Amino acid sequence: MDDVYLLNNPFTFQAMEKHSAYCAMMRLGLNVPETWLIPHKSPPANERFQPTAERYNLPFDLGAIAGRIGYPLYMKPFDGGQWVGVTRIKDPAELHAVYDTSGERLMHLQASVEDFDVFARSLSIGAETMVMHFEPDRPMYDRYQVDHGFLSAETGDEVISISRLVNAFFRWEFNSCETIVKDGVASPIDYANASPDVALTSLHYYFPWAMRALVRWTAFCCATGRQMRINQSTRDYFEIGDREDLSYEEKLAGYRKLADAYFQIDEYEAFCAEKLPHLDETIVEWIEGTDFDRLLVETVQSTFPPPEHEHFVAHYRGLLAAWAKDERAAA
Repeated sequence: MDDVYLLNNPFTFQAMEKHSAYCAMMRLGLNVPETWLIPHKSPPANERFQPTAERYNLPFDLGAIAGRIGYPLYMKPFDGGQWVGVTRIKDPAELHAVYDTSGERLMHLQASVEDFDVFARSLSIGAETMVMHFEPDRPMYDRYQVDHGFLSAETGDEVISISRLVNAFFRWEFNSCETIVKDGVASPIDYANASPDVALTSLHYYFPWAMRALVRWTAFCCATGRQMRINQSTRDYFEIGDREDLSYEEKLAGYRKLADAYFQIDEYEAFCAEKLPHLDETIVEWIEGTDFDRLLVETVQSTFPPPEHEHFVAHYRGLLAAWAKDERAAA
C-alpha cells in the first residue's frame, strides 16, 4: 500500500493457496497430475459454515474420486509445506483411514507418478532459478543432492520455464517448484510455495547461490527503481493457453517470453555484469571466512542435538568447501 517492494505479491499469496495454482496451471496446459480438492472431514468451528455448506457442498463419494484418480495416490493439505501431512495412499482402506484423521484441514488427492526418473525442486529468487535433485523421503538436511547432471539440457530448461511461468503468473519472486520427470515428461506437482525453505542446514551446498541471488535481485530492484507488479495480466497467459493450434512446446515458449519480460531477464543480467562483477568473488571469500564459519557452527548448534554437533559441523564445512572450490574452478 505504501509502495514497499515485496518479493511476493501479498494479494495472490494470501488469497489463493495451492488449489488456485493447480487450476491455473492446468488451464495453461502443464502436465499436472490429476488433482482433486475434497471437503473437510470435520466442519470448521464457524457458525457460518453450516448454512454455506448446505447450499454449496454437494455430496461426494471419496472412494469414487480415488478410483477415478487411481492408486497409489497422495493425500496432502491444500495449504501445506515441507511435506507435513502428505501421505501416500495405496488402497481404499488406507484412503478412508487417513481422511478420517484429517480433521478440519482441506485436503487434495493427487495422482502419483510411479517409477519416475527424477524428482527436481527448483528454487527461484527473482530472475534466477536453481534446479536441484531432490529426495523428499530423506531427512531435511539430506534432501538436496549435489548432482549437476541429473537432467538433460532440454528438460532442465523446461523445468526452469515452468518455474518462471508460475512465478510470473502469480507475481512471486521467491518461490519453489517441485517437478517429477518421467520418460522425458515434466510434471509439476507442487509449486505454490511462496515462502520457501532457504535454511543453511537444508540447502547446504546451494546456500551461497541463494544468498547471492537474493543480493543481486534486491540490488537490481533498488538501483533500477523497479516497481512492484500488482496486476497479474492473467489474460495474456490464458490467450496462449486456450489456443488449440499451439503445441505444448509452443505454449511453453510463449509463456517463457512473457515471464522473461516480467522478470526483465536481459536487463537483470546486464546489471549484474556491469554493477556487480565483484560479487562472485566476494561471496566465495565470505563462505571461506571465519565470520561465516562462526555462523555455520552456531546454526548447527541451534538445530541439532549436542551429540551430533561435531558430525554436522564437519558435514556442512565439507559441502560449503566443495561449493567454493567449484566456484573458483568455474571462474
